[in-house]
Amino acid sequence: MTDARTEAGAARSGTETDDRAIAEPATAAGAGDTADAAASRERRAARRELTVAVLLALVGAAVVLSAAGRTWAEGTAPVHGSRIAVHASGNTINKAGSALALLGLAGGLAVLATRTIGRTVIGVLVTLAGLGVTVLAVQGAGDTSAVNSEAAGKAAVEGVRAVDVSHTIWPWFAAVGGALILLAGLFVVLRGRRWPGMSNRYEAPGGKAAAVKRGPVRNADLWNALDRGEDPTR
Repeated sequence: MTDARTEAGAARSGTETDDRAIAEPATAAGAGDTADAAASRERRAARRELTVAVLLALVGAAVVLSAAGRTWAEGTAPVHGSRIAVHASGNTINKAGSALALLGLAGGLAVLATRTIGRTVIGVLVTLAGLGVTVLAVQGAGDTSAVNSEAAGKAAVEGVRAVDVSHTIWPWFAAVGGALILLAGLFVVLRGRRWPGMSNRYEAPGGKAAAVKRGPVRNADLWNALDRGEDPTR
């Protein structure tokens, strides 16, 4: 009778031990899955931020380049008793705005191929480009020198000034585009270090991730491998 009780107790103890052995890896696996899910959410958020920054730079540059080719100032030039219409585009007033917009465009694309310090440097350049575009656009909104030069050229008389000069809304569109480039640059400077690089997408599955995971094999790793249908003994 005593032997039977001893055997029964040993059986129950063995069963409880097996249950705990199964429960512990399952708990560890659940914690690992939670950590993986959090890391996945963080990576998705970082990619969204990267996409927003690049789009801000691209859209801002497109707006500036489009507005720079439009008429910013217009008026008339007195020529031999008559008047000839004259106008000046943003590029005529100041070509530097378009050049800075192209810099912002190139910087926005370069963000995809750089990381850490290099990305921060590019962010600073994009920020300065956006600031320069905005300042030049605001200054160009009231500029009359370009349209006066156009009037003197049409009249073929030096010193002739345009009359009835008016300004359009296009310089302010360029200022908005410059502000978008500026925001993109600031976004890169403040948040760019945590964003993934373009090379991350092309790494082999057994690259850095596999190297990091090398080391003592845990029970949680074995259970996760079995859940994925992999052979944990390889």
